[in-house]
Amino acid sequence: MNALKIAATGMSAQQMRVETISNNLANMSTTGYNARRAEFADLHYQQIARPGTINAADGTQLPTGVQLGLGVRPASISVQVEQGSLRATGADLDVAIEGAGYLEVTLPDGRAAYTRDGALKRTGDGLIVTSDGNPVAPDITIPADARSVSVNAEGEVYAYFADQVQPQILGQFNLAGFTNQKGLEAIGSNLFVESPASGPPLVGIPGEDGLGTLRQGYLEDSSVDAVREVTELIEAQRGYELNAKVITASDQMLGATTQIR
Repeated sequence: MNALKIAATGMSAQQMRVETISNNLANMSTTGYNARRAEFADLHYQQIARPGTINAADGTQLPTGVQLGLGVRPASISVQVEQGSLRATGADLDVAIEGAGYLEVTLPDGRAAYTRDGALKRTGDGLIVTSDGNPVAPDITIPADARSVSVNAEGEVYAYFADQVQPQILGQFNLAGFTNQKGLEAIGSNLFVESPASGPPLVGIPGEDGLGTLRQGYLEDSSVDAVREVTELIEAQRGYELNAKVITASDQMLGATTQIR
């Protein structure tokens, strides 16, 4: 009886769906987080009678055949690329990305990583870094005597000094775009790295070549929709319960078979 194994794959699939939803709900307040969706595909089929098989001497063919499915499997957990709402913070080094693109940061091992978390900080030396201390590329250092910092929509960073009327440009943030954003590999801490599925980064100036622009004093909120997540959670729970009932029914049928005398 294949029903036991088929229902078990269904329970495993719904469990993965619940785990994905729980991760989304846990990241409702994570800056720049995009919700994930678990996607599934049916397993291979047992071909008891193939469609089109000749069924009689006169050449009559089976119109549909008999194909018995053997369950479900995880196909992917896909990122739902959506722009989160912008929340005003007023901080000089908080920058939100309006549109496509990622800020490039340098990891401790020298690799490049990408993030939409614009809650930037500066070190004791004035270097602009992420909350985890990873430098934003290209390196931009704020002088210790700078009175304030301004970042325009094109990513140009200016510093204002007490004894100068005109600001001094310190550098410019770049944004990186990808042909397939969903193919980026998440490594935690709001960071992604390039993968063969994402393609190489297309680095450019904000506002050009389809890249978004920067807005100083704002952060991008998570795009998780709590109502939608709770609705899907209920659906996943019901799906799990129904598959469990199939296992119970299959067990009762097997029990009846063993009791035949």
